[in-house]
Amino acid sequence: MSLLLSLQTNLFFSIGMIIIVATFFAYLSRLIKQPLIPAYIIAGVILGPIGFGFIHDAEALKSLSEMGIAFLLFIVGLEIDLKKLKTVSRVSLFGGSLQVIITFISGFIIAMLLGLNQMTSIYVGLIVAFSSTMVVVKLLSDKDEIDTLHGRIVLGILIMQDLLVIIALAVMATFENFSYIVLVSAIGKGAILLAISIAISKYFLPGIFKFAAKSKELFFLLAISMCFAFSLLAHLMGFSIVIGAFIAGVGLASLPYSVDIIGKVTSLKDFFATIFFISLGMQLVLIGTDMIILLLVLILFVVLLKPLIIMILTSFFGYERRTSFLTSMSLGQVSEFSLVMVTLGFYQFGHVTQEFFSMIVLLTVITIVLTSYFIKHDNVIYRKTSGFLKLFEKLSIDKKKLQYDMRNTKPKVIIFGCHRMGHIFLAALKKIHKKTMVIDFNPDIIDDLISKKIPCLYGDIVNTEILESAGIKNAKLIVSTVPNEGDNRFLIEYAKSINPKVKIIVTVNHTAQALDLYEAGADYVILPHVIGGKKVAGFLVDVVKGKRSLKDIRNKHLKEILNLEKIPS
Repeated sequence: MSLLLSLQTNLFFSIGMIIIVATFFAYLSRLIKQPLIPAYIIAGVILGPIGFGFIHDAEALKSLSEMGIAFLLFIVGLEIDLKKLKTVSRVSLFGGSLQVIITFISGFIIAMLLGLNQMTSIYVGLIVAFSSTMVVVKLLSDKDEIDTLHGRIVLGILIMQDLLVIIALAVMATFENFSYIVLVSAIGKGAILLAISIAISKYFLPGIFKFAAKSKELFFLLAISMCFAFSLLAHLMGFSIVIGAFIAGVGLASLPYSVDIIGKVTSLKDFFATIFFISLGMQLVLIGTDMIILLLVLILFVVLLKPLIIMILTSFFGYERRTSFLTSMSLGQVSEFSLVMVTLGFYQFGHVTQEFFSMIVLLTVITIVLTSYFIKHDNVIYRKTSGFLKLFEKLSIDKKKLQYDMRNTKPKVIIFGCHRMGHIFLAALKKIHKKTMVIDFNPDIIDDLISKKIPCLYGDIVNTEILESAGIKNAKLIVSTVPNEGDNRFLIEYAKSINPKVKIIVTVNHTAQALDLYEAGADYVILPHVIGGKKVAGFLVDVVKGKRSLKDIRNKHLKEILNLEKIPS
């Protein structure tokens, strides 16, 4: 018994047990093709007080989970390209601010109507107003949708929310005696922290990182040190450590080493993020009937009314219904900062009760789990509701132009994805003057194609409206450079049902996927590593036989790479 108790209170063995149980449930989740986040939370429930109570050192695990949030926001900051966010700056700044204000007021009113006191109602309004940067970025990254139009809007709104969270956390201590001095001070300190990050990154870090890049170990330590240094500085200035980590990432994003830093820190982020989701499950406790009613009302508010508010605002700023819908679906949960707020409100300020604290933990867990399923199946949900969603497009004050020459074009070839491989295909088809339509989910690529007067349309493979608008009924050939088996399978089945004679070429990265798509009806499946290997083998033979010069091949290849680098990413 004493041995079991020592294992339960030993941090190393606690983490070991967490990882083993999380791996087991994650493996089961993957077998039945479910999101991983619910699996981690279930593992936490089993390990926590509701389950078997295996983990006793909960405070240490909370600290580790906070590190997970910090590393994730550090990477989010690194991935932020402010130039790209300029295209969605208006909806991010004004739409994001309006969403927080409207949602806060709505949540406050609902809480007051349900009989809660004014202070608790303020907490309810704040908690439902913000969405989870950590969860949403992870889910969108898993689907490779961060760089899509709705991904950028979501990221822009989340950044706006995070800035407002800083202010909210700073003034929480003065709720009973609100002070504008504290508010101004919080905004000023946040601006100073951001200015320090930008100044250091511009004038000091380039040379330091250039030297450190010669050693992988030193490079890694320097990157991590920046994350911890700004987290410590933020803490000293009265902010959460995760805010400091985020600002550190934003500062480093301008360096040419940002991608390398992301690659080196990602594994740490994944490890600590797993502990974060498990710690959520461990914090679940039973609540009374009154709180259950409040919980159900808030769940409906967060997963239905909050996305509706976001969709109305996004549509108002001129985005078509699919982009608005996907944006709203991504933000239908409460933030990890809600846990920070309610923890401060209960333990430090005494503003809320233990039962309310437990209810908010449940609200956070349930809405995060629901979001993971909503984002996983967002395209299916959209297809079933797209008819009703047409109403929202009437709200637009400024339609976004994300297509070119749609009316006069009857394309013979449709290309999905015009980044690297798709650009090469497009160039080849232009040489033989084939009418070609390009469909891409990256707004920068669409803007580039519009400037070149190339027929194009913003959208993706699984959107039936996009497929019909592109003229799939009359196409002779469809080429997909998107290496997603599920998307390509949908394209094959849908396109063949509309136009049985169309030839379809798709792309995947694994041979097993290629065999499955051939069985699904693909006319040809591109395996980049196989084709690349054959091409290299061909010129190797020529070089060995003396028919071609390796220097000439190199120069030609270098020229092709430089041309591809000009394509928007």
